[in-house]
Amino acid sequence: MKRIAVFGYGVMSLEAMSRLNPEQCSIIFIGKDDAEAALVAEKGFDTKVIDFRNDDALRSIGIGTDVDTLFCFYPRDFDNVFLTISARAIDKNITIVAIVDDPESAEKLLAAGANKIIDPYEICGRKTHEMLTKPDISNILDHTVFGRYDLNMAQVEIPKGSCLENTKASDLKLNEKHDLILIGVVDRELGDQLHFAIGEKEHRLDAGDILVVMGPSREIKAFKKEVEQC
Repeated sequence: MKRIAVFGYGVMSLEAMSRLNPEQCSIIFIGKDDAEAALVAEKGFDTKVIDFRNDDALRSIGIGTDVDTLFCFYPRDFDNVFLTISARAIDKNITIVAIVDDPESAEKLLAAGANKIIDPYEICGRKTHEMLTKPDISNILDHTVFGRYDLNMAQVEIPKGSCLENTKASDLKLNEKHDLILIGVVDRELGDQLHFAIGEKEHRLDAGDILVVMGPSREIKAFKKEVEQC
């Protein structure tokens, strides 16, 4: 049975763990603190809190011995690069899968020793093409970004102290301000499920909530920067 270590709490890491077959692999989630580990433990996964910057701590969870695959799902690319370098130095045979926030970081991760790069922009771009065949989505895009070739999806987390705290999702008006559309919201008070912006109840935004948006990559980057600085 393969042993898999997952680093980085987020929608994609939770989705990845939920899709892995527990009969074929053993999964351990590595949290940055007890609160994060507790959230994952509630879903039935083994968890441990360590400092991923410490090589001895990495060895303590099985890297270099029985961990076959490492998932690097930290939201910041430099954390994934650091973890990849450390794990590859300990075990030259381990399989490392890493996510990138900025596509330009992909080369750094490959150079650091990652075997596979997951680029959400590229993946979601293909998914967007499939979505365009659905009438409800097409109707929305007709009034926003329909017809553009540079269409991507991204997750934008609302930081603590952001001007978006205590506002309504409907007040964002992303199509007017950023040429983006809001696909849905991961409301942390309700769990980790994506609530679609169309046809579901209004969501009041809080720190830690995640906005799933679609549009041109430059608009996504501009919106992320605005959310981080406002």
